[in-house]
Amino acid sequence: MGTENAPGGKASPDPQDVQSSVFHSIKLFVLCHSVLQLAQLMISGYLKSSISTVEKRFGLSSRTSGLLASFNEVGNTALIVFVSYFGSRVHRPRLIGCGAILVSLAGLLMTLPHFISEPYRYDDTSPENTPQDFEASLCLPTASAPAPAPSNGNCSSSTEAQHLGLVGIMFVAQTLLGVGGVPIQPFGISYIDDFAHHSNSPLYLGILFAVTMMGPGLAFGLGSLMLRLYVDINRMPEGGISLTIKDPRWVGAWWLGFLIAAGTVALAAIPYFFFPKEMPKEKHELQFRRKVLAVTDSPAGKGKDSPTEQRPGESTKKQDGPVQIARNLTVIQFIKVFPKVLLQTLRHPTFLLVVLSQVCLSSMAAGMGTFLPKFLERQFFITASYANLLIGCLSFPSIIVGIVVGGVLVKRLHLGPVGCSVLCLLGMLLCLFFSLPLFFIGCPSHQIAGITHQPSAQPGLELFPGCMEACSCQSDGFNPVCDPSARVEYITPCHAGCSSRVVQDALDKSQVFYTNCSCVAGDNPVLAGSCDSTCSHLVVPFLLLVSLGSALACLTHTPSFLLILRGVKKEDKTLAVGIQFMFLRILAWMPSPVIHGSAIDTTCVHWALSCGHRAVCRYYNNDLLRNRFIGLQFFYKIGSMICFALVLAVLRQQTKEARTKESRSSPCPEQQLLVSEPGKKSEDSRV
Repeated sequence: MGTENAPGGKASPDPQDVQSSVFHSIKLFVLCHSVLQLAQLMISGYLKSSISTVEKRFGLSSRTSGLLASFNEVGNTALIVFVSYFGSRVHRPRLIGCGAILVSLAGLLMTLPHFISEPYRYDDTSPENTPQDFEASLCLPTASAPAPAPSNGNCSSSTEAQHLGLVGIMFVAQTLLGVGGVPIQPFGISYIDDFAHHSNSPLYLGILFAVTMMGPGLAFGLGSLMLRLYVDINRMPEGGISLTIKDPRWVGAWWLGFLIAAGTVALAAIPYFFFPKEMPKEKHELQFRRKVLAVTDSPAGKGKDSPTEQRPGESTKKQDGPVQIARNLTVIQFIKVFPKVLLQTLRHPTFLLVVLSQVCLSSMAAGMGTFLPKFLERQFFITASYANLLIGCLSFPSIIVGIVVGGVLVKRLHLGPVGCSVLCLLGMLLCLFFSLPLFFIGCPSHQIAGITHQPSAQPGLELFPGCMEACSCQSDGFNPVCDPSARVEYITPCHAGCSSRVVQDALDKSQVFYTNCSCVAGDNPVLAGSCDSTCSHLVVPFLLLVSLGSALACLTHTPSFLLILRGVKKEDKTLAVGIQFMFLRILAWMPSPVIHGSAIDTTCVHWALSCGHRAVCRYYNNDLLRNRFIGLQFFYKIGSMICFALVLAVLRQQTKEARTKESRSSPCPEQQLLVSEPGKKSEDSRV
């Protein structure tokens, strides 16, 4: 092998020495890396599928759970800049394997709070989870009932410290999850690009991204299966439990998905310790690629492999680029020069505006991906398992379709920078149009006695009525029951004034009723569990509109990336892409879940208390929840659309100035345009 085929001018190993090893195949590396990135995104996206379950299990607010989800980006962002510094100096496959092992260990660490914490108690009024929990929340005379314990009766300094320790373990695990993912994608992409044939490299990367995009969808599918199992399936109490999956107190086996995903990542990491630091560069182009390119000219590919075909002066310019300079610097020098290089890159107006538009889109995606399952649960009163199933089957396939269609349009229409900006602007306009009906599709809040009040409600329901004054109700008990005739929900049978319980056995399940309820009109019996919703069927059209809007927004993925590549100098492209992803993490993926979680918390009307502090929200104002969650998404979409409109204005102004300058300097501008245009279209279509 000649030195020109190895990155950095280093000679690759002799093919005769490595011919017998299967790990000297770039095709096998592409296969292994596709599986690894699929598993990595599955484990990093699994928390989002079980975010509401983790909130209920550990008493977290949406703001805290959003912060927990964003901590995945903290470790990633802290180290991602150094990836461009190390480049090919390290043994990339082994470093990828080490990162994958760290990701697997972080996934196992996420499950640790389940094993070291006490079993889940879905009824705090009873010392153990037994069928007697129903009787513990009945309305008993004050004289014969034990004194109600305050909400912080079981609290102590050690209890609070244990709770903080459990939550702290999850934060550390999320940070390590981000740190472990740092070398996986950048080193894998550069390794493929270095040793694949220049014509096969785009195809390999396309396959890699296509397989990787299925990771979040599989994460939500896995969450749908795991959340149907009870959280303490490994330590069920004697006599079983009296909860069903539709009960608002149900907590699924959120930890089991992390075990499965962590095991998958660990298995996918094994082959990387057998790949060489450098392998022989792929010599032959794939057959069907050769047939496709037989009718097209590929001067860019020739120029890539042949240094002698570079334009005069190009080599000199490349030596002065920030990326080339960074390779010759020490770590300390690289840190010192990085701010200057960053400011120099941000001086490009097109680059800055496109990155800002992508920040808005990524903020929208981060908030939607983190809290959409919880939003569907609360807005349409469906189970967490069903919400994850719908998202995995509808939303993520539409995202993949949007990205693919955007790339096809760029290629088929031979779009240049102006055309790409028009496509981005059109995609965001259509996305905004189909997002408007989302403000009006949803279910009204249930009428909760003592918590919510509706104008058509019976007088006195907005306050705890005097009919339960003789009862010794727990101040923070939660065992909801429903009066089906008036469609009024009570937070416990005690708050409905019920003094007895009846179990009616059926063929498949038993139904629990509470009778002798002094607060229920007509002394009608009430049913255990929350009231059923009459509009849960609206979740499907709602999610179809969300999926359509996501597909239209993803049309901008390929053309906006092309605008970034065209908005900077050729020698600055690698660093520009790195800066782009750094900004997306810092300005979008880290703060957006916290912002969306804080907005959701402002719509809560009834909080559960833990040691005198707010824990998880039990009831939301559904109208406020829908308007603020969808409104925040709408805000980010408008910001992205404005940025794309400014990009279009800047590009048109630059084109106009270029034509004016060309008309002054050239006697025949029309003839030059005719000559240069076909080559420009060909180059745009290849990108």
